[in-house]
Amino acid sequence: MGRAVIAGIESTAGLHLSAAIEPASSSLLDADAGELAGIGTCGIPVTSDLAAALKRSQVVIDFTRPEGAMHLLAQLQHHPIALITGTTGLNAEQQASLDDYARHAPVVQAANFSIGVNVCIKLTEMAARILDEDADVEIIEAHHRHKVDAPSGTALRLGQAVADATGRSLAENAVRCRDGHTGPRPDRAIGFATVRAGDIVGEHTVLFAAEGERIEISHKASSRMNFAAGALRAARWTAGRRPGHYDMADVLGLNEAST
Repeated sequence: MGRAVIAGIESTAGLHLSAAIEPASSSLLDADAGELAGIGTCGIPVTSDLAAALKRSQVVIDFTRPEGAMHLLAQLQHHPIALITGTTGLNAEQQASLDDYARHAPVVQAANFSIGVNVCIKLTEMAARILDEDADVEIIEAHHRHKVDAPSGTALRLGQAVADATGRSLAENAVRCRDGHTGPRPDRAIGFATVRAGDIVGEHTVLFAAEGERIEISHKASSRMNFAAGALRAARWTAGRRPGHYDMADVLGLNEAST
């Protein structure tokens, strides 16, 4: 994702790469970020000096893991700037730290920055509100073999859209695993199925199964560039924005579209 973001910055008006960050143990340190991204030499070496990088930046884009995001937040306390984060798998305490930071700077947090996925989230919300308990809901997701969290953050966000639209608690109604004699499907359940294989970039389907018909809302990503494009759109959107916690629905104007 870092390479995709760097490549996207090169072709996005109004944005300039100020730094590319890797852990101190990374073998990529001192390599030219542009060359790593396949766009040619850009003169920005990969560094682990996060504090110095933040001093010369106006927005930071984070696609890491929860521990990396928390390290970033600790440094941002000294240099509050806009934060775009697509890191998933945060626990309650880590999420609270992110929420607290949003009081000092604009934060755009999204489980998925793909514009298409965020349209699917809105469509899922609309379908769930209309169908409510007339349809069983299952969310099927597939990712590459190296992804470490399951269900994906995007699958959980889709499940939350169903829960919010129908007045359910996702925590109480989510069914994440089925094995053995499970008995009949519980009423109001929101089921999840996970695939991890090969180099699948990301696929999500929300299945509404009613008596005599099915509705499927699907998104399939063939490249990480669509995620990068959404993150960069969010980065530009934060310019001049007040501190607060935002998501891609805010960036894309989807919240206004539903009012």
